[in-house]
Amino acid sequence: MGKVNWIDEVEKRKDNLLEDTQKLLQIKSVLDEEAVSPEAPLGEGIKEALDFMLNLGETDGFAVKNTDNLAGHIEMGEGKELVGILCHVDVVPEGDGWTSDPYTAEIRDGKIFARGALDDKGPTMAAYYGMKIVKELGLPLKKRVRMIIGTDEESNWRCVDRYFKTEEMPGLGFAPDADFPIINAEKGLSDIDLVQGAGQSGEDGKTQVDVLRFESGRRYNMVPDYAKAALLIHNGETEIMQRFLEFMDQHGLERNYYVDAGETILEVNGVSAHGMEPEHGKNAGLYLAEFIFSLDADPRAKDYFGFVSRFFFKDSRGVRLGVAFRDDISGELTINVGKLVYTNGEGGMLGLNLRYPVTGRFDDIKAKIEPVIQENGFHIGRFSNATPHHVDESDFLIQVLKRVYEEQTGDPAELIAIGGGTYARSLKSGVAFGPLFPGRPDVAHQKDEHMFVEDLLKAAAIYAQAIYELAKEE
Repeated sequence: MGKVNWIDEVEKRKDNLLEDTQKLLQIKSVLDEEAVSPEAPLGEGIKEALDFMLNLGETDGFAVKNTDNLAGHIEMGEGKELVGILCHVDVVPEGDGWTSDPYTAEIRDGKIFARGALDDKGPTMAAYYGMKIVKELGLPLKKRVRMIIGTDEESNWRCVDRYFKTEEMPGLGFAPDADFPIINAEKGLSDIDLVQGAGQSGEDGKTQVDVLRFESGRRYNMVPDYAKAALLIHNGETEIMQRFLEFMDQHGLERNYYVDAGETILEVNGVSAHGMEPEHGKNAGLYLAEFIFSLDADPRAKDYFGFVSRFFFKDSRGVRLGVAFRDDISGELTINVGKLVYTNGEGGMLGLNLRYPVTGRFDDIKAKIEPVIQENGFHIGRFSNATPHHVDESDFLIQVLKRVYEEQTGDPAELIAIGGGTYARSLKSGVAFGPLFPGRPDVAHQKDEHMFVEDLLKAAAIYAQAIYELAKEE
């Protein structure tokens, strides 16, 4: 057979591709912990989306398998080696403010609008049609190609954890769930709780202020956009409130205070952002903590807020903690203080989301943190770590994907490093590959999430050629 015109093959199937994409997008596949069952361990909507893909694969003559209704796969070809395509059909909640219903998958202005259009149902269908084209053309393959379908990517990755307990690990592959050209480096991801040790509590009124309660943030990987503190002020309340207003105004933050049952309540609104780059937001918790540190507070609170101020206020790179580090592959280590909690009589904690360069080691970072925090009356409580992921540019996978992308687009296939994590890190030789083209807005997780129809078709052509090139007879 002569050279395949991949975009022509996609155009021949355009109507079916769009129809199948819309059908998949019309399923509300949001995690529903309230309605789980053995048949639908993550809720009925997610099960319906998984079934839709597996039924589609079976109808089109692929080999399919359901793994405990948490994951599944669609496979073609023969051979010992396995190429993986890692997708997911769960979506984040739709939220408010949409121009059209997020589950009608309306096509207008050359775009398909729906929750999951970009993350990750549109790309999943584009990759599926890539497989379908290779299969229907009867192209000879030396390796098997398997689309692995996850259902819990937006939460706890229970799907891939379960899947790889019993199923084969592909030797190489890609996840169509991020940006083009190619993401070959993903930083290490670590959540760490720093817990204040036992100490004295000041309720004797000798200080100007007792800090009763303080709370900010609910998720490690988000910059907190709200913080609240309850104070017992023994004297000088007017002056303290004036200082509070001036401090927050100076930093451009919305603020409020009121008295409730003898307690003075302070509230601050910051700016939320993804934890991979804390500088894109304004951490309400850190600003309110910094203000409280400036007060004549009870000793335990003074220790807690002093610690927060000393090591984290206006330092998202771990400089003052002694762990600042960067490499040329993936850039700087970042620290997001995603949770701050303090209670009078109990002490406080900080929940850190730490993302470190691919050449770094978590054990080395932890070993540097421990003595510093111990000197300040803190210790490490709960922690988790996902090691960095990096595929070298010389790798066969990268070389093939670079060539395919450049042939299909005419643009250079530059390699990208990210602070986030994709399913690609499940594979030793795995990268994130599309579907967001350079210059397009990243509207995943936002209202009016959409994917350009033109981009969906172009991605399908890229995926079709990539699948063939990675699995073909050499």
